[in-house]
Amino acid sequence: MPVFHLQQPTGRYQIGTATYEWTDESRPDIFSADSDQHRALVVQIWYPAPYAADARRAPYMADARPVMAAFASRLGFPAVLFHQFDAVTTHAQPSTPVADSQSAYPVLLFLEGAAGFRQMNTFQIEELVSQGYVVAAIYQSGTAASVVFANGRRADGLSVNQLRDLIQPSYMAEKTYPSLHGRTLAATGFIPFLTQDVGFVIDRLAADPEKELTGRLDLSLIGLFGVSPGGIVVGEACVQDRRIGACLMMDAPMTTDVAAEGLSQPSLWLTRDAATLRLERQRGGGWPEEEILAHQTPMRAAFNAATGPAYFVKIDGAFHSNFTDVVSWSPMTKVLGIGGPIGGQRAHRIINAVSVAFLDRHLKGLAVAPYLTRAGEAYPEVHVET
Repeated sequence: MPVFHLQQPTGRYQIGTATYEWTDESRPDIFSADSDQHRALVVQIWYPAPYAADARRAPYMADARPVMAAFASRLGFPAVLFHQFDAVTTHAQPSTPVADSQSAYPVLLFLEGAAGFRQMNTFQIEELVSQGYVVAAIYQSGTAASVVFANGRRADGLSVNQLRDLIQPSYMAEKTYPSLHGRTLAATGFIPFLTQDVGFVIDRLAADPEKELTGRLDLSLIGLFGVSPGGIVVGEACVQDRRIGACLMMDAPMTTDVAAEGLSQPSLWLTRDAATLRLERQRGGGWPEEEILAHQTPMRAAFNAATGPAYFVKIDGAFHSNFTDVVSWSPMTKVLGIGGPIGGQRAHRIINAVSVAFLDRHLKGLAVAPYLTRAGEAYPEVHVET
């Protein structure tokens, strides 16, 4: 596995980053066997920064060894495949000042996928920051592979199978919630608990956004984006929290209430069709027919029920990993059936173009970009419904 590099962001801004730990004293953590353990979150924030030719570059992952060992064990890979992550750097500068081009910047929150990590969409985060957004990635312990806190405490996440059993009841009515640490989740559900992380982080940013960001966050312009289970939480959070002004969900089914009610905020579903899901199953495994139908149907239902501006965007030849950094890790991902035939770099260019167009239109109020209406002119693989 080579030391990989992410594509150069195309926007005008350089990128700064800082990481914080916040504890929600009002909530016990359902992922902890200790009922007195409050919900603790690690949040990494990326923000527009001034240009510095000799700036030190932040690592892709500061805690790569333990996190990637946990990630590997959950997916059945040997951990040695990911030892090179120690040497991977990003385009971000650690703890640099915020760029002075604007007094404040729109704020986006990112939610990772199952058994993932907060940096798993760095390709997209860096592009958005380069275009003038602050992005806060919420490291959701329990669903993430592993979260390492500053005091050395490590919170390893649940297995992929455990997470599937907890997530599927939110969008498959015939499924029932299992217990977790002897406690049933039937009353409140699993996704609503994760949704509360979003509201807590918004409150925390509003109350005390930390020294680098004080006075630089425009919290009247908040967007939310996520992939896989993170995308499920995006939909639910947008129903529950009207402070969120734009909702971007990537390759994620919607909960039954979102599918029934739709969303009133501008919303974009970024996914692929059932034929591509079946091709992914053929080449790389997974995706039984029941899951394909359960994945596609609630997304379409939520789009049809939307009362605000809504976009349904399909990318031909994109596999699930194409919506994350995974396809950048090695050229072998496509050969092994992990990445789709579209190719990693092209998929990422498309995802970034559509994401920026959507958020610029509905948070910044800029003119409609062609990627929301005529994407096929630039990318024939892209199909847009509005």
